[in-house]
Amino acid sequence: MTSADSSVFETTRPASADYLTRLAASDAGRDYKGRMLDALDLRAGVAVLDAGCGPGTDLPALAEAVAPGGTVIGVDRDQEMLDGAAARTAARPCVELRRGDLHALPLDDAVVDRARTDRVLQHVDDPARALAEFHRVLRPGGRLVMGEPDWDTLAVDHPDPALSRAYTRHITERVVRNAAIGRQLARLATGAGFRVPEVMPVTQVFRDVRSADRVFGFERTTRRAVGAGYLTEAQAAEWLDHLAHGPFLASATLYVVVAEA
Repeated sequence: MTSADSSVFETTRPASADYLTRLAASDAGRDYKGRMLDALDLRAGVAVLDAGCGPGTDLPALAEAVAPGGTVIGVDRDQEMLDGAAARTAARPCVELRRGDLHALPLDDAVVDRARTDRVLQHVDDPARALAEFHRVLRPGGRLVMGEPDWDTLAVDHPDPALSRAYTRHITERVVRNAAIGRQLARLATGAGFRVPEVMPVTQVFRDVRSADRVFGFERTTRRAVGAGYLTEAQAAEWLDHLAHGPFLASATLYVVVAEA
């Protein structure tokens, strides 16, 4: 399948670190990440965990918020991501980086005051087990802030709504492991022993197809949808042609959930 307009859509998948870095710098990324930072209620001297820290895009802001005297612990299972995080935080001695998995965090019990995880639980094998780990490492009264999308809420305007529904269904059924995790967070956190005082839906609206494509990867995802039988070649061409040349609008909802140990 060829692109309806190769000048509009990315044809190759960006490296994971590059994707996370540019998402953090986008308007949508800055919006929900700012809400997460506010919800953490950080102050000088506290210890905060960034679980699934990736290339460390959020670590400098956390380090600034807990200075002086605080500690930031970034955990990721990917050494390449940790190498990028180390370069990003080289001038911040309060940042510690550890390789580990969210299902078995490399921390002792009750050692952090705050924890965050950002768009990671949608990919893990067992979100409930990861939440139990967060509860274990947080001190009593500690706070966890999570940000996760609900991919069922992805809505892309198209003259044929069936094509949009097929595209979204492909993502929820074949692409993202825990596609409905956003709506499930409050229930799962309660089951792990947390109290959940606040749930904030953050709906991101895109009016520019190029900006949206840098988040959603329309052409390469559509190519996978054709291969999986959700769209025909003709439907895919019709879908992409309208996205590239027609008035564009897409939206999706991400949930920021506050949980207290």
